[in-house]
Amino acid sequence: MEHNADSALIVFSGGQDSTTCLAWALSRFQRVETIGFDYGQRHAVELACRSEVLARLRALSPEWDKRLGPDSLLTLNVFQQLGETALTHDVQISMTASGLPSTFVPGRNLIFMTLAAAQAYRRGLKHLVTGVCETDFSGYPDCRDDTMKALQVAINLGMQARLVIDTPLMWLTKAETWVLAHSLGGTALVELILEHTHTCYQGQRGERHAWGHGCGTCPACELRAAGWEQYREKNASGGQRA
Repeated sequence: MEHNADSALIVFSGGQDSTTCLAWALSRFQRVETIGFDYGQRHAVELACRSEVLARLRALSPEWDKRLGPDSLLTLNVFQQLGETALTHDVQISMTASGLPSTFVPGRNLIFMTLAAAQAYRRGLKHLVTGVCETDFSGYPDCRDDTMKALQVAINLGMQARLVIDTPLMWLTKAETWVLAHSLGGTALVELILEHTHTCYQGQRGERHAWGHGCGTCPACELRAAGWEQYREKNASGGQRA
C-alpha cells in the first residue's frame, strides 16, 4: 500500500504531551488522524477528555478542523492481566526493585506503537507521532530515543513499509513543551491544554490548579506543575503573556 507522505497518525491520550503533538502534526500535515488506547488505566478519565480536546481543537482553527480526520479507540485489557502496576491497579506509586517506578507498564509503548503502525498501514498514513520524551520522563525505557528508532526499523521490516516515527517532544523539557504549544496555537491552545487535558496518574479532575486539574502530588502532576512554573517565570522575565 502507498502511504501519503503528507499524512500522520497521532497516538493521542488526551494529555498535555499528546495534545501538543497533535497540534504539531496539524500544523505540518494535510491529513491527520488519531488513535487512543483503553488499557484499564486508573486515570481512565483521560479517555473522556479525548473527545472534548478534539472538539475544541477543531473549533480553535478552521484549517486544523479541515485536516483532522477520524479518531480510533482500541481496548487493551491485556495489560491488567499481565500483572499489577500503579497505572493499572490500585497500588502505591513508588520505585521498584528493578530501579523503575511502579507506574511503568512493561511493553506499553511497544504495543501502542505497533498497533498504531498497523492502523497507519491500513489507512495509508506515513507518519506516526508520539509524545514520548527523554528529557522530562519518568524513567521509562520505552520512552527513549533509541527505543523509538529501533521500533521504526522493526515495524518497517515487519510490515515491508517506510513509516516514520516522529517524536517532537523527545529533547524538550516540560517547560519547553508549553513554549511549543504557545508557538503552535498561541494563548488559546495553552488555555485549552490547561483546562481540558489530563495528566494526573490518580485520575483526579476536581481541583483546578494554575497548571490544570490533578491531585498535585503524583509524579505526573509534579512534573506538569514544575514545567508550568518554569514556563511562567520565563514568560514573565521576557515580557510575554502566557
